[in-house]
Order: sequence, then structure tokens, then C-alpha cells
Amino acid sequence: MAVDATGFFNYMDSFLDYRKTIYGASEQTLKSNLIDLTLFQRFIHSNRYKTISGPATMAFQYHLKKDRDNSGGSINRKIFTLRSYSHYLSLMDVHDADRLPFYDVLKIRHGYKNRPNALTKFQVKSLFDQIDRSTVLGVRDYAVYALMYQTGLRVGEVHSLDLDSIDLEKQHLTVIGKGRKRRELHLTTEMIQVLSEYLAVRHFLHKSKKSMALFISKKGNRLAIRTMEDNLKKVLKKMELNTHFNVTCHTLRHSFASHLNDNDVDVLVIQSLPGHSSARSTEVYIHPSMDKIREAMEKLPAVIYMNKLVEEGVLKLSFQNNRPRRQ
Repeated sequence: MAVDATGFFNYMDSFLDYRKTIYGASEQTLKSNLIDLTLFQRFIHSNRYKTISGPATMAFQYHLKKDRDNSGGSINRKIFTLRSYSHYLSLMDVHDADRLPFYDVLKIRHGYKNRPNALTKFQVKSLFDQIDRSTVLGVRDYAVYALMYQTGLRVGEVHSLDLDSIDLEKQHLTVIGKGRKRRELHLTTEMIQVLSEYLAVRHFLHKSKKSMALFISKKGNRLAIRTMEDNLKKVLKKMELNTHFNVTCHTLRHSFASHLNDNDVDVLVIQSLPGHSSARSTEVYIHPSMDKIREAMEKLPAVIYMNKLVEEGVLKLSFQNNRPRRQ
């Protein structure tokens, strides 16, 4: 017998509070958990399922893949959230919670088929050129996105930084990442300069002396993740960036790791800097970019030989003119 669908969702608020209080889950993690549970709730109600059963769970997977075009990794995350929630229901002695089907669902082994979307170095430069650094908020936003790109920080990690997270003299940054894991990062001279410029104007922001947060809003609160994301959208709108994917704050993190790989940085370094707990998280970046592929092709003996013939005039190339259509 499966759990009744009506009562299944009654414990969402207490589940999120338990995750936050006991496990110290980050704001971003709690937000993702809530999104996953709410999405499943809408699916169950719209399809009028009376119980949370195996067929309902598999139908939800089909919905995520076929209707929402979610990647394997995204589907895995949503099922993992449901597993955590069902475990919480068992602890709460909810009737038949131990019969929920989420632990029977197999994990999608190849969560991401393609390399994560990343900007080119030219696009990154264009993005930063669009930020108006003649204003206090512009200087702040420039520092926010520079940290994401130059150190690979997650948006939630930037959000949680405090003033004492940074040691300008030692060029050192302390980050508390996923699972409350602590990592130490070196700051480049360029990044120190960017942060110094921001700290020099931070006091102009409202209630700045009362906040320990590194980045604060114009009202004096810790800068919200939503605000960082919305402000980036405004910058992107100004530059009219033409990409086949949606650019977000996380794209700057992907770009950071991808550009490290393009520069032949050791994979262990790439794994440690963004705070990947598993090498599998890093593997998706270990692919050559189009520039690397083009550069390698230019070194092929046949290509070098053909280019030499063209340069010496031995081989003359011309493009065929389009033939006029027959009337």
C-alpha cells in the first residue's frame, strides 16, 4: 500500500526546517529542495494520482525527460530530494512511508552527456566591459561576478561570504561550500585589486557598518542570490549576447573550469578549486574546446602541406559560382 497523496506533502515545511537546522543546508540547497517537491506536488495533483506509487514516480520521470527536457543529472537530483523527503517521513512515523518507491528508482548513470555550457573568453570580457563601474553598485556587481569567474565560486558561496572571509594581505579567501565543507583559495593580484576597489566604496551602502556580509544590498542586507541573478540578466540584456543556452551566474563557474582545462591545468587542480567532492563532477569539463580542436587540426601534416601549396601559388583555390536557375 502506497502513501496517500494528500498527506504526503503536509510535511514539506518541517522537512526544510529540519534540513536547515540540523544539517546546516545552504539557502540554495533548500531552494532547490522546495522547487523539486513543489514540481512533484503539481505533477501528482494535475494528473490526479491518489497515492504516491511506483507508476506515479516513473510517470514523473517521463514528464521530466519528455515534457521538460531535463538532463539526467537534473532528474537524479529531483529523485534524490524525494528520497531524502521519504526518509524524513519515515522518521516522523508517517504511515507506510517505508513503502515509498523512490529508493527503487535507478540512478541515471550518465547524468550529463555534453560539456556544461560555457562562455568564450571574448564573451566573458564583453560581459565585464558592460558593467558600469562608475557607480557603487556597479563596483560591487563587478566584484561579485569576478569572484565567480576567477575563483569558480557558486552563487550561494558568494552570498555567504563575510568580511573576514578575505585576507587581502595574504591574498587568501576562505569559502564554505556544499556540505559545510571549507576550502582555501588563493586570490590573484587582479582579484585583490577588484575587491579593494569594492571595499573602498562599501561604506557608502546603507547600514554597511552593521553587517558582516561581504556583499550587501543598497538597503544594507546581505546581497540575495536572486538579486545577483537578476542583475546579471540586466547586464546580459545590454550586451545582447547570442548563445544557444541560457546564461546564468553558474555559467561563470562553468566558464572558469572550462578555461582552466583549455589552458592545460592539471585535472586535480580543476577539481580542487571549484570544490568538487568527486572527480566525476570534474570529468564533464575534460573535453577540448572548439578552439583547441581547430588548433590541433591546423597542426595536421596534410593541412600544413596544403596551406604551403596555397601560399606558394602552386595550388589555386576558387569558389564555384552559383549557376543561374533554369527558367
